[in-house]
Amino acid sequence: MEFSKKLQQLPTQFFAALVQKVNAALAEGRDVINLGQGNPDQPTPPHIIKALQEAAENPQNHKYSPFRGIAELRQAAANFYKREYNVDIDPETEVAILGGTKIGLVELPLAVLNPGDTILLPDPGYPDYLSGVVLGDVNFEVMPLFAENNFLPDYNALSDEVKDKAKLLYLNYPNNPTGGTATLEFFEETVRFAKKHNIIVAHDFAYGAIGFDGNKPISFLQADGAKDVGIEMYTLSKTYNMAGWRIGFAVGNPDIIAAINLIQDHLFCSQFPAVQQAAAVALTASQSCVDKLRATYESRRNVLIEEAQRIGWQVTAPRGSFFAWLPVPLGFTSKQFADLLLDKADIAVAAGNGFGQYGEGYVRVGLLVSEDRLREAISRIEKLNLFNSCAF
Repeated sequence: MEFSKKLQQLPTQFFAALVQKVNAALAEGRDVINLGQGNPDQPTPPHIIKALQEAAENPQNHKYSPFRGIAELRQAAANFYKREYNVDIDPETEVAILGGTKIGLVELPLAVLNPGDTILLPDPGYPDYLSGVVLGDVNFEVMPLFAENNFLPDYNALSDEVKDKAKLLYLNYPNNPTGGTATLEFFEETVRFAKKHNIIVAHDFAYGAIGFDGNKPISFLQADGAKDVGIEMYTLSKTYNMAGWRIGFAVGNPDIIAAINLIQDHLFCSQFPAVQQAAAVALTASQSCVDKLRATYESRRNVLIEEAQRIGWQVTAPRGSFFAWLPVPLGFTSKQFADLLLDKADIAVAAGNGFGQYGEGYVRVGLLVSEDRLREAISRIEKLNLFNSCAF
């Protein structure tokens, strides 16, 4: 049997290939420090687990969930946005429950675009955005993200032709992989750009809880007029260490939300009601666990940056997310440097070119191991004698 042409067109799953490499090294008995993953290493907070346990014991939750999610979770999402961002959300018309935001990001082109339409994607960016491109039979144009522009796209750099044909725009701040953050002024510019060119905006707010140096990440919906043109997708995976639970939501423009809900009516039957109830508890209970998690990531970031700079690695501290975006030494491509670290130092990082052509020259490092393991990783790299004043 042959796979369908559609499946054959799908991009190679970048993270799956990375996992295979790491697993092969582990199978050889090597002590690999895995800095390439995006999987939170801390457990889900106990009060959320308890809420799931209690909800799972209720026979009413053993039945099919309502197609569009339980009212309790939709209301919790609305309350969360009011509390955290002072944004008003109608739980009936402006919330779509998602089985993790990856689903929403991949299915959105199928819901709001027609074959041959064009989507604007950040580069470097989350590789699975391209899955939606293929499944939706749409075209894409990239918006390069450069350090000199704080890893924000420059809309003025896009050609008039690209601006006119674009129908959908993806953004992601705090950004994966660069760790860059957005400002309210940038989001307001985005709203004006979208209105002028009749473009739908989808903001992937996966790392919305993780901002450093006392700076809370901005929600796209805080920009005046944002709900006129777009939506935001929020996952509980990172904020509450619930990656394996597969739960998130989209909020914003009611027409776009209706499109998401409609396509999901045909693809899914929502999530296990007990998971939804536990998610509602996560969003509405004390957020002290989030504050503690943010402090953990910031402390790890500081250790990584201080140690890297100590050995002569000229790196810049990320402003948000749980990733650092680090330049490779002269003479190496991203893949060559990543392969060298795994082969010679038993350190796994994600090669920057896996996130797009403008990711070349960088590697992504996750802050998802202990501070001691981060120190050990930099110590191993130091022994390779790659860094000096002329190494960049």
